[in-house]
Formats: sequence, structure tokens, C-alpha cells
Amino acid sequence: MSIKRIDVGSRMSGAVIHGNTVYLAGQVGEGESVTDQCKSSLAEVDRLLAASGSSKSKILQTIIYLADIADFAEMNAVWEGWIDPANPPARATSEAKLAAPKYKVEFIITAALD
Repeated sequence: MSIKRIDVGSRMSGAVIHGNTVYLAGQVGEGESVTDQCKSSLAEVDRLLAASGSSKSKILQTIIYLADIADFAEMNAVWEGWIDPANPPARATSEAKLAAPKYKVEFIITAALD
């Protein structure tokens, strides 16, 4: 079975397709607020899923890391406005120290292609 890499960089790929599954790298966004960072991150998720031949209706699993779990409700407000309500994925949310202090939220997505 072949492996296809999308947005390949020296350190990582933005997405990797193997079989009928696409794995997205962790997505962090721009902006000062959790809302802004969520919207920015999820726009990039949309772009990578489209480039992979998938969409948010085909997301299988999402792992969300928040720098501060107190931002859970704010993140959920954006998530609930973005996700396909007819096809919600399996999901987990945890608090974690992210790669840089400016990041407040990170999304890790796995989706089907068909």
C-alpha cells in the first residue's frame, strides 16, 4: 500500500495518506484568543482535508490539546459551529503544554478518504 505525503517539509508533512485514511499533523492557529486560534486552525484542517480528498464529514478522530483547560467552553463554541453535526468524530480533549507559549489550542485529526 502506498503512502502519499502532502505539504512536505524538512521536519514533517502537513498530512499523510495511507490506504483510505489521512493523518493530519497537529494544527495550531494564529491570533490572540482561543476563538481566533481555533478558527485559524480549523480553516487549515479544511484545506488539508480537501487537498487529501477528504472533508470534515469524514473525520474519524480528533484529539484537542488546550494550553489551559479553562478555555474548554470557548473552544467548544467554535468546534460546534464548525463540525458537521450529522457526522461528529470520536474526540478527546486534554490540557497540555504546547510547542510555544503563544499557542492556546492544537487539533490532531484523522479522517477517512471514502
